[in-house]
Parts: sequence; C-alpha cells; structure tokens
Amino acid sequence: MLHIFGTSVNLEPIWLTLEIATITTIILLLIGTPLAWKMAQMRSSFKIVLEALVALPLVLPPTVLGFYLLIIMNPTGPLTDFLRLFGFTGQLTFSQLGLIIGSVFYSLPFTVQPLMHAFEAIPHRLLDAAATLRASFMDRFFTVVIPLSRRGFLVAMTLTFAHTVGEFGVVLMVGGNIPGETRMVSIDIFDHVESLQYQQAHILSAIMLIFSLFVLMLVYGINRRFGVKVG
Repeated sequence: MLHIFGTSVNLEPIWLTLEIATITTIILLLIGTPLAWKMAQMRSSFKIVLEALVALPLVLPPTVLGFYLLIIMNPTGPLTDFLRLFGFTGQLTFSQLGLIIGSVFYSLPFTVQPLMHAFEAIPHRLLDAAATLRASFMDRFFTVVIPLSRRGFLVAMTLTFAHTVGEFGVVLMVGGNIPGETRMVSIDIFDHVESLQYQQAHILSAIMLIFSLFVLMLVYGINRRFGVKVG
C-alpha cells in the first residue's frame, strides 16, 4: 500500500499489470519476430490477408475480441481442450494465464507491424553478400538482420508493453475483476469510479497518463532519431 497526498493506493494491481505486460512482451517477441520476418519476405497476395488478420485487434472492439476469447478459453472451449491434451488441469478464463493469452492476441499488431517495417527496410544486397560468404540463414539473421532492426525491436517492445498496460475491454472480459488475481490497473480505476472513490481513481489515472505520455515521447524520439516506421 502506498500513500500519495493522504490517499492510500493499492500497489497490487500495478505490480500485476507490470508482470502481465512484461510476460506478454517477451512472448510476443518470440512469436512476433518469425511472423514479422515471414510477412516481410512474402510477395504473394496472401500477405494482404495475413496483414489484415494481424491488424484486426486495432479496429475490432475490445469487447468483441474478448467475447471470442471467452468462447475459445472457457472450460469446454477448444483452446482449453487442446491444452488438456498436454496435462493442463486448470482453467483459462478468469486466471492470470488467460490474461496473458488474451494480452498476446490483442497486442499482436503492436509487435509485428514495427518489426515487419524494420525488416522490410533492410537492403537485400547485404543479406545476399552474407549468403555469398556462406553464412547460414541463422547467421545472417542474428548478425545482419537483428542489429539492423534493433530500433524496430525497441519500438515494438515499447508499444507492446504500453498497450498491454492500458487495455481494459479484453482484460475485463477474459480476466474479470478478482482482487490479487486478475485485477489490473485499468480495472482498478473502473472499480474505484464505480464505488465513488474518485481520489484513488484520480491518482491511478494520473500515473497512467504520465506513463502513456512517457511512452509516446520515447517512441517519437526513436522515430525521429532513427527513422523507424511504425503502423
């Protein structure tokens, strides 16, 4: 518990939010990097379909996305049934694991799009030159692609982390509002407003406002200095 201007602020939702955002960012870097690379190399018309699918969370109402996640992650849903094949015995909905899975879905474009644009900006002649020196694909990827795309990785990590911190609709639909388990900062603000605890809501909202402003300044700073294309 933290006391700010005489008001007690529960730190539990803040720590939970930071934990979920960190895990989501790591998972999305592992999943999003090969996906973004594949999309950057595609030349077929199917790329348009794949780009649209990845960008869907940007335009889809969060409650719609949360509803369908609720369908596939309920105790008899296809995703839960699939995990039970590997010995999973818990439940995905209204749990931290469910929150992480939901976060991965709705933050996917914030990882993939900056990485894809960074990969597309790499001159092919550099990769061709490395190939003529008999560098394997993994050698070329780790010694040429990643160093040249490091600003794209910075933007992707920053946007993914920030978007996960600020999400409300999907978090409420998938995780609910269980204190100490699934109550993240955005839900905690909503809870304070509902119970007319405006002072606590003001303090948490101010923290989110300052955090969001810092993230945007960081992203625009990276864009201005290194010319990373986003969106």
